[in-house]
Amino acid sequence: MVMLLQERSEYEVLENGPLSEIHVAGRSLVPTVVFDTYWRFAAARQKVYEARLAGGEGPFTDDPILQRYRFTNCFRAADRVSQDLIGDVIYRGDQRWEEVFFRTLLFKIFNKTSTWRLLEAALGEVRWDAYDYQVFDRVLSRAFAAGQRLYSAAYIVPPPQLGEQRKHQNHLRLLEMMMEADAPQRVLSAPTLEDAYRVLLGFPAIGPFLAYQFVIDLNYAAEMPFSEMDFVVAGPGARDGIRKCFGPAADGIEEDVIRYMADTQDEHFARLGLAFAGLRGRRLQLIDCQNLFCEVDKYARVAHPDIAGISGRSRIKQTYRQRSDPMPAWFPPKWQLNTSR
Repeated sequence: MVMLLQERSEYEVLENGPLSEIHVAGRSLVPTVVFDTYWRFAAARQKVYEARLAGGEGPFTDDPILQRYRFTNCFRAADRVSQDLIGDVIYRGDQRWEEVFFRTLLFKIFNKTSTWRLLEAALGEVRWDAYDYQVFDRVLSRAFAAGQRLYSAAYIVPPPQLGEQRKHQNHLRLLEMMMEADAPQRVLSAPTLEDAYRVLLGFPAIGPFLAYQFVIDLNYAAEMPFSEMDFVVAGPGARDGIRKCFGPAADGIEEDVIRYMADTQDEHFARLGLAFAGLRGRRLQLIDCQNLFCEVDKYARVAHPDIAGISGRSRIKQTYRQRSDPMPAWFPPKWQLNTSR
């Protein structure tokens, strides 16, 4: 047994074979079969990503579940919507922080690239210093009336109750409220990623999951100085995945479990004989391990249908459809992963 002393807790990792237990936040957790599936899924999904970047027609894996169903990438920043946000929203246009903040949250409230492109096509450069509620609403309301879907189905963005009739109208009012309450500067001047998250959490209809997702998106920008290893919030899907990996014994320490996964990833990939080089050498961060728990929850619905989570969901809704357009791979320059733009 190898003892690894980490920054926040002491972990035990066996050198070979399945684990009988792990120790996190003072608790002994007994992993289920889904725990090793987490690491195997991560290695297999990353191979799919790397194969797609390299080109070819596919299939990119012999895993029948990965062939049939849609799963996000291991690294959140590598997913298409995140790539659109990073390359086409955050790092394109006016780089003053107030404008970057406005563009980022406007994009992420809808979380749908087609909605952003709709606004750009109608308005030209999307700017806070030229913002007019009536103009933005007119564009979005016209598209809504024509049957266009404005929001992504990736996760629910609840509308605040700010006096408007339509969801998108209330979200525009929310963004106005944030800008006028000096949220951009309050986020930027926050001493920690958690403090920045709490600024966002203080606004209507932004709960813990959304506040964390939004602060991670803002942290892609050059001005935000934080590491993705600083802070994590376990969303509902991640809690489902953690339950499947460890049972109810992990209830209440989900963030500690996610940190355990990030801190010990190299040992587990080695233990299982899995090749995992990361994202151009970048290791899985807390946000990535959080997302992987969401994905392994879905994967286990087919691979391990006898192991229950919290939600009781038993199907994977989205099937895989291969896209023919090139996959972008451009990351925040501060990560020093890009060879070219």
